[in-house]
Amino acid sequence: MILRQYIRFIHALMHTGSVTKPPDLFQIGSLSPSEPVFEIDPVCKMRVLPETAAARFDYRGKTYYFCNPRCRDRFEANPEAFLNPIPASPAKKSQGDAVYVCPMHPEIRQMGPGACPKCGMALEPDMASAEEEPNNELADMKHRFWVAAVVSIPLMIFGMMEAVPMLQFFLATAAVLYAGQPLLQRGWTSVVNRSPNMFTLIGLGIMAAYGYSTIAVFVPAAGLPVYFEAASVITALVLLGQVLELRARAQTGSAIRSLLRLAPKSAHRVGADGTEQEVLLDAVKAGDLLRIRSGERIPVDGIVTSGSSSVDESMISGESIPVEKSAGSAVTGGTSNQSGTFIMRAERVGRDTVLSHIIQMVGQAQRSRAPIQRLADTVSAWFVPAVVAVSVITFVIWALLGPAPRMTTALLNAVAVLIIACPCALGLATPMSVMVGIGRGATVGVLVRNAETLEILEKVDTLVVDKTGTLTEGKPSVSRILVFTNDLPEPEVLRLAASVERGSEHPLASAIVKAAETRNLTLSEVADFQSKTGRGVSGTVNGRKVTLGTSAFIQELGLSAAEAVTAAEHLRHDGHTVMFVAVDGKIAALIGVSDPIKATALEAVENLRKDGIRVIVLTGDNRTTALAIARQLGIDDVRSDVLPEQKGQVIRELQAEGHIVAMAGDGVNDAPALAQAQVGIAMGSGADVAMESSGITLLRGDLRGIGRARALSRATMKNIRQNLFLAFVYNTIGVPIAAGMLYPFFGILLSPMIASAAMTLSSVSVITNALRLRRTQLG
Repeated sequence: MILRQYIRFIHALMHTGSVTKPPDLFQIGSLSPSEPVFEIDPVCKMRVLPETAAARFDYRGKTYYFCNPRCRDRFEANPEAFLNPIPASPAKKSQGDAVYVCPMHPEIRQMGPGACPKCGMALEPDMASAEEEPNNELADMKHRFWVAAVVSIPLMIFGMMEAVPMLQFFLATAAVLYAGQPLLQRGWTSVVNRSPNMFTLIGLGIMAAYGYSTIAVFVPAAGLPVYFEAASVITALVLLGQVLELRARAQTGSAIRSLLRLAPKSAHRVGADGTEQEVLLDAVKAGDLLRIRSGERIPVDGIVTSGSSSVDESMISGESIPVEKSAGSAVTGGTSNQSGTFIMRAERVGRDTVLSHIIQMVGQAQRSRAPIQRLADTVSAWFVPAVVAVSVITFVIWALLGPAPRMTTALLNAVAVLIIACPCALGLATPMSVMVGIGRGATVGVLVRNAETLEILEKVDTLVVDKTGTLTEGKPSVSRILVFTNDLPEPEVLRLAASVERGSEHPLASAIVKAAETRNLTLSEVADFQSKTGRGVSGTVNGRKVTLGTSAFIQELGLSAAEAVTAAEHLRHDGHTVMFVAVDGKIAALIGVSDPIKATALEAVENLRKDGIRVIVLTGDNRTTALAIARQLGIDDVRSDVLPEQKGQVIRELQAEGHIVAMAGDGVNDAPALAQAQVGIAMGSGADVAMESSGITLLRGDLRGIGRARALSRATMKNIRQNLFLAFVYNTIGVPIAAGMLYPFFGILLSPMIASAAMTLSSVSVITNALRLRRTQLG
């Protein structure tokens, strides 16, 4: 019986590897004595006799026993880590459960890995994972390459000796039909789907050499030479190209992987009783309190509730200077806590965090297609049929006019033409550069929504900028209150104004409400509230009719006061935005609101002007105030008093003049203009609708990011043009040489094996050139 138990144990160990310890002899059959009572060491899980334990520790009324003092020390430092460990992570999705997409044809999507039915390229995961997972496609291609390479060596020796043709046949069959099976399968799929691609040409070339040689072996009377080594070496070299290409393409996802790694895997959740528990990130919910320790990454977006620290937000800003955080400050998941410790309340978790939105946007943008890709698509559509035609013509000419042996020379030249032509390099030229370029932008806080935006941005000659929140901090505050009536003291005017403005979402309204709250004024309920977008608001407070708005709005109501108008003009000259306050049909006061200019705005505007960009301020604010702000920044083109619905019209007028316009803004009222412009640029600190309407988002709301985005656009487009040049020149030169154009002048013919090596290098050179964008300096 004991023997049978152990045989079962050994069998399970060999076949599953899941058995962790052998069965206890004292648990078997009739050998069970009276057992001692063991305790489990909570650290290493070993069984320990209490009377002989090396150490013990009391925690929450229970005694724990340890096999050695080191286990006791680890337990004493953090008991909950061992008593309530983080549950095991859910099993990762297998490759078959993930969505895969073609980098050249984003519309091709399927569950699990495979090859694109249009271009034959290996599909890639739609979303990169934080860690590089095993690439089954790469492993399979490596294995097949080594089989083909090992078989090719004796084949080349036998080929030079012209010996044992039957053995050559068997070796070549292993190389072509086994090792080259994915290449032939993709070639056949391209024919069935009527989507000729590089694998169509490769399959034709390999099978032409292999089929010709097979006929020579089995029909010896024909007296034909065999070229099995050509078929085998071509297969090996194409497989080597696939290995190099797959390795290089894997690096294009490095930007998303680096973003994914920013999010920690766990968080320290603080319970209602003050105890802490380490939990998986997926278990964190909105409203949870989390402790962030020194040196840790912030797990989710939220608000600091207690404590203070400095946080490195370079992952969203590109700036390395830490930002001070204290109670009430917003913190972003993925940023790094520096010196202090604090408790935060989780606000946005899971797919709602800023980091998750960044990753989703970058992933979608990397799959988008730039307009310049149409050139490559047009050429590729005709390329493969043209190459096949050239190959046939080459065969016919050499078979009729070439030197002896004519059929052999004709075949080799025709195969060389098929093999050297590589539409893959042409197709990869644009998407690889776009993928790497958009990923590079994400690392410096420039999110590009699609490839078309990236292409247009370098051509922009006019930048229209909103004032509030774009040129200024977007944090207006009440700076002056001028009262023109004796029956209303300043606090009462502010209280009435704030009571009405509490129903408005305008930034100036928030400033007035905040000023009232700072003075601890009690606000009242408002009746008959009305809002005129871009003009003002009105309502009844404690029986008094209160109206706030622009001077134009007040005049529309038939109210006027020369003294107030003059005072307002003086405030505007100093850069204040002025709100008129009318109570019971009379102008009662002016409220001046100021919004400081961003510290980086002047530098950004100067750099844009040096870059040849015309900068225009577009604002709903009064002209005097707008000119005061523009004057400090050296901007002389100001469009003021523009209502939200009129902003899009201004953009259309500039476009009608022939300008390529970019619009930068951050508010809800900027969304129509952002959508109208050729390139909409949203401040990441602004409204979500503005970001949804834009092609580019600057995560920190720093206008210098426009310069970075322009540099990225130029670098990416330059890289694409280089790739297209490489692909076009390669094929323009390679195909004629393979067809034998140099033979009449220099007696040179291109071996199909050399053609295969050249074809491999063309694709790898395009991808390698695209990867250079990862190191591009963006200012």
